[in-house]
Amino acid sequence: MVSFAARVKNEMCRTAIQRTAAARAECYGVLLYCNTFSTREVRIVTENGDFATRLPKLFQKAFGVHFDRQPEEDAAGKLIFQITDGEKLGRIIDALGFDARQMLVQHVNFGILEEEADRCAFLRGAFLAGGSVTDPEKRYHLELASSHVQASREVSTLLEDTGFAPRTVMRGGNAVIYFKLSEHIEDFLTMTGAPAAATEIMAAKVNKSLRNEVNRATNCDIANLDKTLKAAESQCRDIEKLRAAGKLDALPEQIKTTALLRMANMEASMAELARLHNPPITKSCLNHRLRKLGELAKTVE
Repeated sequence: MVSFAARVKNEMCRTAIQRTAAARAECYGVLLYCNTFSTREVRIVTENGDFATRLPKLFQKAFGVHFDRQPEEDAAGKLIFQITDGEKLGRIIDALGFDARQMLVQHVNFGILEEEADRCAFLRGAFLAGGSVTDPEKRYHLELASSHVQASREVSTLLEDTGFAPRTVMRGGNAVIYFKLSEHIEDFLTMTGAPAAATEIMAAKVNKSLRNEVNRATNCDIANLDKTLKAAESQCRDIEKLRAAGKLDALPEQIKTTALLRMANMEASMAELARLHNPPITKSCLNHRLRKLGELAKTVE
C-alpha cells in the first residue's frame, strides 16, 4: 500500500517543469536536502519512482547537465543519482551563486528565490529530497531534514517570512524543521504542488471531528443508561422489600401499578416507564410515585 507521504510526493512530481528559474530553485531545494551536496559530489538517494523520473529532467532544465550515475529503468528499492564530474559540479555551483572555494558551509542564496513561484519550487524540492509527512488519520506532522545546519536555519526564516510558524530541532546530526498544525501542513502542501493531499488532510480532520462527536454522544448515552439501571435496581429492591413484607398488594392501585411496571421493565428510562402506564403519566407524577415507594420501603423492618 502506498503511504500518504509517497502520494504527496507523487502529486508534487506532476507539477510541470516549464521555467528555467523555477527548475533551478527546485533543484536548489533538492541539493540542500539530499544525501550529499559538496564541491566533490552530488548524491541523491530516493525510493520514490516519480521523483526518480523527475530528477534527470529537472537537472537538465536547470543546469543542462546529466547525472554521471542513475538507476536503470524500472529499478526498485533505493534509487541512486550521482554527479562527480568536476565540470558539471562547477556549473551547478556557479548557477546557484556559490564560490566553490568557500563552500564549506551551505547558505541559502535568497537572490534566486525572489519570485514567489521560485520559493514554492525551492520548498517543493526540499520536501521531495528530505521531507516526510505523517498520515493525517494518525496525527499531523510534516518535516524537512537537512545535514546543512546553517541552510536549515535560513530555510526556517524563509518559511516564517512566508507566513508559517515552523519549529526546529536537531536529530542525529540533522537540522529538522517541522510543523504540527494541520492548517500549516495544508498550506505548505498546497503551495508546493499537492493540493489534493491538503484536501485529504482537511477531510481527515472533519472525519476525526465527527468520530469524536459520535464517541462523546455514545459515552453520554452509556453514562445515562448506567445511571438509569442503577436507579432502577434501587427502586426494584425497594419494591421487592415491600412485596416480601406483604405490603405491595395493600398499596393504592396507582402506586402498585407503577411498582409492577418498574419490576417488569428494569431498563426503561423514566420517560419510557411513564409512557407504559395506561393512560400515560408525566415524569413528575412517576417520580412522585417512585419516591413514595422508596419512603414506604424504609418503614419496613
